Amino acid sequence: MLQPQSSKQKSQPQLTEAEPRHWLGLLLVAFALLFIVVAVVWNSKFRTTAQSVGAASSVSAAPGMAADHQTFQLTVENKGPAPTNIPAGMVWIPGGEFSMGAQEDASLNDVGMQATTDSRPIHHVYVDGFWMDKTDVTNREFTKFVNATHYVTVAERKPRPEDFPDAPPENLVAGAVVFSPPDHMVPLNDHYQWWSYVNGANWRHPTGPQSTVKGRDNFPVVDVAYEDALAYAKWAGKRLPTEAEWEFAARGGLSGKLYPWGNEFRPNGKWMANTHQGAFPVQDTGDDGHIGISEVALFPPNGYGLYDMAGNVWQWTSDWYRSDYYEQLATAGGTARNPDGPKAPFDPDEPGEKKKVQRGGSFLCTDQYCSRYLVGTRGKGEITTGTNHLGFRCVIVPEKSALISGQQLP
Repeated sequence: MLQPQSSKQKSQPQLTEAEPRHWLGLLLVAFALLFIVVAVVWNSKFRTTAQSVGAASSVSAAPGMAADHQTFQLTVENKGPAPTNIPAGMVWIPGGEFSMGAQEDASLNDVGMQATTDSRPIHHVYVDGFWMDKTDVTNREFTKFVNATHYVTVAERKPRPEDFPDAPPENLVAGAVVFSPPDHMVPLNDHYQWWSYVNGANWRHPTGPQSTVKGRDNFPVVDVAYEDALAYAKWAGKRLPTEAEWEFAARGGLSGKLYPWGNEFRPNGKWMANTHQGAFPVQDTGDDGHIGISEVALFPPNGYGLYDMAGNVWQWTSDWYRSDYYEQLATAGGTARNPDGPKAPFDPDEPGEKKKVQRGGSFLCTDQYCSRYLVGTRGKGEITTGTNHLGFRCVIVPEKSALISGQQLP
């Protein structure tokens, strides 16, 4: 955990008293001191004015100019009315300039602090306006897609031996990764203690062959790999959001808050998202009214009318994941305009895996292990892997192609 460095006290100049008989020297010293005072006052006034203008202006800094990456600036939304043709189930996100990322906060514990390490430094981003699904794509909506196209998801396909040359043949079975809590406390440094690859788990059977989505039309579709989400988005005439679009939307017009609704996790004691309560990973007590995944839109929306931008299920974005991407943007200086992520993925924890950024956290997030329901933090996932706590939502950018380069698979 990074510790804030204490500021060093500047040494004060020591002035020696001039002798009375050296009146000319004394006069020169007085003029010099007067000049210094005027310069200091003018510089202070200039800095204050510049900071005020910078906080309220959407004008990008000049290329190469160092930006303030320590604090959040005010979000400056684009002005003007939203397009008149409202796509069903979507809301208008005005876009604009905002400060993106997460910073360490005194209210966070060690887990919360660690969640911000790849989400810093704070940097300045501009995104165009767009439509976004109010909720995650549901089982009902995904069923319509599958019925219309006869699409088969990755989790429903038997893995090919050429893709997994080192795997025993008995392990090459169709399935997905499922949360499988142990019956006793385990060390939290090994996630294999609570995740299992389950034969027969897929979007129709979220936790295995004995489970079903019947009667769960309003639950988010899960166990979807990245290409499954892309296929649905293309069929619907939409696309997946970039990471920058997702965060702008999730903040709902607020600047620098810990959560999509503000800085208090439970304002006035009210639950605002479906997260994990109790001892992780053994038991979810369901104090928020839900054990495991819940239906969409059961908790209050954010300022833009979006539901479940924290908790319940993770959401795919189109950006490749690099832990140092924010450092690259900050080093470039100025304001990044509609960034669509790095050109290639790299996760130092698993350099050989191709991962996309996931956002929002899930029903498993807790301050004991994963606190990435914090709005500025980032998740990551291998593109061919579906899990039962991962879904997605889509966007439409008016008068622009529904496909962007960042969404093309290699």
